[in-house]
Amino acid sequence: MLKFSLFSKVSIFAILAWAFFNALPNFVSPSVLPDFLPQKTINLGLDLQGGSHLVLDVQLEDVLETAYENLEDEVRANLRAEKINYTNLRARADSVQFNLREVSDVDAARAALQDGLRLKIDHDGAQFKLTFSENALAEMSSNALNQTLEVLRSRVDEFGVSEPLIQRQGERRVIVELPGIDDAARAKAIIGRTARLTFHLVEAAGAAVLAKPGSIVRYEETRDPVSGQVLARTPYLLKKRASLTGDRLTNATAAFDQQGQPAVDIAFDARGTRQFAKLSTDNVNKRFAIVLDGRVYSAPVFREPILGGRAQISGNFSLQESQDLSTVLSAGALPAEVEVVEERTIGPSLGADSIAASQVAISVGFLAVLIIMAIFYGVLGMAANIALLFNVLLILAVMSVVGFTLTLPGMAGIVLTIGMAVDANVLIFERIREELSNGHKPLLAVNNAFNGVMSTILDANFTTLIAAIVLFAMGSGPIKGFALTLTIGILASLFTAIMLTRLMIVAYLEKTKRRSWSF
Repeated sequence: MLKFSLFSKVSIFAILAWAFFNALPNFVSPSVLPDFLPQKTINLGLDLQGGSHLVLDVQLEDVLETAYENLEDEVRANLRAEKINYTNLRARADSVQFNLREVSDVDAARAALQDGLRLKIDHDGAQFKLTFSENALAEMSSNALNQTLEVLRSRVDEFGVSEPLIQRQGERRVIVELPGIDDAARAKAIIGRTARLTFHLVEAAGAAVLAKPGSIVRYEETRDPVSGQVLARTPYLLKKRASLTGDRLTNATAAFDQQGQPAVDIAFDARGTRQFAKLSTDNVNKRFAIVLDGRVYSAPVFREPILGGRAQISGNFSLQESQDLSTVLSAGALPAEVEVVEERTIGPSLGADSIAASQVAISVGFLAVLIIMAIFYGVLGMAANIALLFNVLLILAVMSVVGFTLTLPGMAGIVLTIGMAVDANVLIFERIREELSNGHKPLLAVNNAFNGVMSTILDANFTTLIAAIVLFAMGSGPIKGFALTLTIGILASLFTAIMLTRLMIVAYLEKTKRRSWSF
């Protein structure tokens, strides 16, 4: 038990050296360290660095409305393919309804529209009502929420926020935390924007336009460049069905139009390029509207076929708006609108105060432990103190290398870990005292002590480890931060208490060759 092979000693010192050099950038500015040394530091969480905390509610009703609009197109195509005559086909918020011209076509219509377990088909004579099944609705909602998470992650990444938190909460909400953000209003505008881009052929423009079946009215707004106030609204009568959507975009970049005004250049993928080429070829000298989130940004004329798969969105917006617009378009459109239901902004001063208070608490607690251990256990206490120091360095090193984010609860986890590491040493030292009082030689007493308390130390630490794992798996946000640092701390304390402390005690006894010992 007390013999350490050369390999064991080298391994222990290698781990300690790794911990020291990887924790060093947290105490010394990485800019002054040589390039060959590690440069990563611990990321500070929202509560320490300041930033924004948003809770978004995904408007799943929008997803359902879009799904029924698409179902309307499917129904129309299927009925026409089977040459079944119908009237009054329309999509509602919760169903698609139509009437058959001939009651004798009921069975044929049911056969044409049957789609496994996806649809429920109800009819009263020639009147049909189609709704999605419960399983289909649940799948659409889940997919929409997952897609929302992916789009939000892409937008936040392009916005340049370090170590954001984006996670699902419940059935329709998403939590977004943006540490270190200095413009919360702009970030919220970028994150919450639907960015649904569509291209529609223009049927008419001007004050006299009126909506009619198969068409919609959308407005182009002229805004004051300074105040952003709407000065005028120009109505456009557009075909209801979009000829092309932003789903086919591959890139969007901020640019300038021919008049030197901010604009956004967009590029389509191969399929989108073919669709846009056909659209422009079939409608030369006709106007088309570029609509973003229900607002017409521009309505140019196809002067000639556009075959390169590129277009430009121009409008009355600033350079910052064009950059933000390119960001959200590049990240993709949200499947539904999101509503900010909770918003909290934490200033950096609060984070600095929290860091300072936590540092004082950790420092005072750490110093008190060092003094008490040295007073009560002498040389053994000094060995425990050295092990405790490396325990903290190991925690910091792992968090720095892996890129974990440190929060206030995480700091609490470090403090708790320090207490648990000392607890293991106290068990060992008290058992050594018992063995010495029974007349055993120092080396034998140390060997018996470690053998005797090993199972107790492992049981206590692994029980806590199980609780930490459950907290991490079931918790969220600050709870995960606490559980994570606690888990790392438990593993580090097991290494330092069992391996490092034992190595130092054995080295001391072998060097001093003590035949008796009391402390």
